[in-house]
Amino acid sequence: MITILIALLSGLVFGIGLILSQMANPAKVLSFLDITGSWDPSLAFVMLGAISIGMLAFTLARRRGQTYQGSPIQLPTSRVIDKRLVLGSLAFGIGWGLAGICPGPGLVLVGTGSLHGMVFVAAMLLGMAIFELLERYRARK
Repeated sequence: MITILIALLSGLVFGIGLILSQMANPAKVLSFLDITGSWDPSLAFVMLGAISIGMLAFTLARRRGQTYQGSPIQLPTSRVIDKRLVLGSLAFGIGWGLAGICPGPGLVLVGTGSLHGMVFVAAMLLGMAIFELLERYRARK
């Protein structure tokens, strides 16, 4: 039960942070991505802050090896940059550039009742389902 409450609190803090930083505002994100037009660099500072905190958290997690509740921490170990990673990154970037939304802010937008967010999350789930089907097909070959 405590794990669920910690997860809920973490998600709420993350969502509030996305709202306050305006990362859940597609117009703000699109103006950040518009480097040849009316570029708004403010989200770069939000990302730098998030990356800094993330680097610290991953460093501490690697050193500890387990959660504060005693469960093992499973961090990614692969450092391979292959065609699948590059194509997935391109698909993510294109989607982010077209919609101005990525998964975390998309879920925040769903929580606010945004139709734009609901369409994005539905498309994201469809993409995840297609990926899963392709992975199963690939594993059979």
